Amino acid sequence: MPIPTRSRRACAAVLLGVSLALAGCSGTGGSQAKEAAADRGAAAPEAAAGAQGPDSAYGSGSSRAGQDGSKAAKPDAVWQHVIRTAELSVEVEDVDEALARARDVAAAAGGHVADESTTREDGGGLASRISLRVPQAAYEEVLGKLAGTGKLLARRVDAKDVTDQVVDVESRVATQRASVARVRELMDRATRLADVVELERELSSRQANLESLLAQQASLKDRTSLATITLELSEPEAAGARDDDEPGVVDALRGGWDALVTSLTWFVVVLAALAPWLALLAAGYAVWRRVLGPWRARRRARRPQAPAAGTPAAGTPAAGAPAAGAPGEERD
Repeated sequence: MPIPTRSRRACAAVLLGVSLALAGCSGTGGSQAKEAAADRGAAAPEAAAGAQGPDSAYGSGSSRAGQDGSKAAKPDAVWQHVIRTAELSVEVEDVDEALARARDVAAAAGGHVADESTTREDGGGLASRISLRVPQAAYEEVLGKLAGTGKLLARRVDAKDVTDQVVDVESRVATQRASVARVRELMDRATRLADVVELERELSSRQANLESLLAQQASLKDRTSLATITLELSEPEAAGARDDDEPGVVDALRGGWDALVTSLTWFVVVLAALAPWLALLAAGYAVWRRVLGPWRARRRARRPQAPAAGTPAAGTPAAGAPAAGAPGEERD
């Protein structure tokens, strides 16, 4: 029995709809399979990055974001607090000109002069020492310009990381401020006089600790925000000062003359120091000569002298001379 034309058309329409439905399901399943494979492929690098650690994960994420063109958020870098100091010794032709240039370089970088001193050396040249405070961002640039001022003789650079100290002080400041605030709140609610007095004492102690911490924080901030550069400038020695110190004839004559003048000077000084004593001794000698001298001469003249050996004493007849007779006896 032949199938009617209308029935054939209905069957063809049903078969076409079923085929289209089957094709859509297969297409959907294929796309889902592809998306799942892509997800697994994307998850594999993340798992590997997680196994390597947080830093590796940050690096993989950033590289993947750069490849995909996405704006992925990067972790914040830890800000380091470093105290930088440097010491330079430079030989220049003109110290005054080099000082002016150093001041200009520091001012252009946003710094200032902290200390400065200038002296004249034995050779006649000038020597200067200047301390500069410059921002950390311009530290390297200023250091290079100052080193190129003249002939670099010595250089010493030091960097000290005080990040832990800065973080510790900031934490202690925050804690101390909260403590002071709590004590103030307790004072507002206190009703007894004894409690108020005790709280005031406690508040004064904590406020003093807070001010000390704030001073430390300000000092650390100043030393970490501004670097210190100490520059020593000196002029070259004169040609005469660079010669050997071997003495010559002229030097010997000059040295002998200086020694003679020095000896005479000291002799005059010693003589001037002894002048009062010499005057006193001269006066004593004059008194002795005028008073004691004649008196001792007269006393010596009055004293009887002892007869010499073999000389008869006074009133004793000499040998062979007639003896003195009795009274009334005539003498020949």
